[in-house]
Amino acid sequence: MSFLNFFKRKHGENNTPPILKKESILINVDSVDKFKAIEMAGQILVDGGYVQPEYIEEMKKREKEITTYIGNGVAIPHGTSQSKKYINFSGISVIQFPEGVNFGKETAYLVIGIAAKGDEHLKILQNLALACQNPEESELLIKAKTKEEILKKLSVVED
Repeated sequence: MSFLNFFKRKHGENNTPPILKKESILINVDSVDKFKAIEMAGQILVDGGYVQPEYIEEMKKREKEITTYIGNGVAIPHGTSQSKKYINFSGISVIQFPEGVNFGKETAYLVIGIAAKGDEHLKILQNLALACQNPEESELLIKAKTKEEILKKLSVVED
């Protein structure tokens, strides 16, 4: 079963939103600094009802503690362990920056914000890491021309 289909089924119950929806994806966004990129990823989560606004500051706090850049042009900003109280539902946001965002010594072209209830945090991180561990696979996400391409690509990751 694919990663997103698993979460759609699970979160489709009890009127909870899917982990990733098309409205949570932005493509061809102009380059900004990393904290602005994190704010943007967090704001998508806020707008989708996944988190409370305070979660964004926790995402920036996490980045100050340790980089959320994971390699292959991808950063996965998320909150600290103290931020769980600000999460309403598990969800992810995806922002594609064709010109990149400076994450210290590395450049992220894809910034994927995550928020997860309970132990789903590790499951989501694992699945995203699998989707982005191969440079060719990451490149497909980074070069995607439509939101649907990104949604489809992430939805084939096996859990």
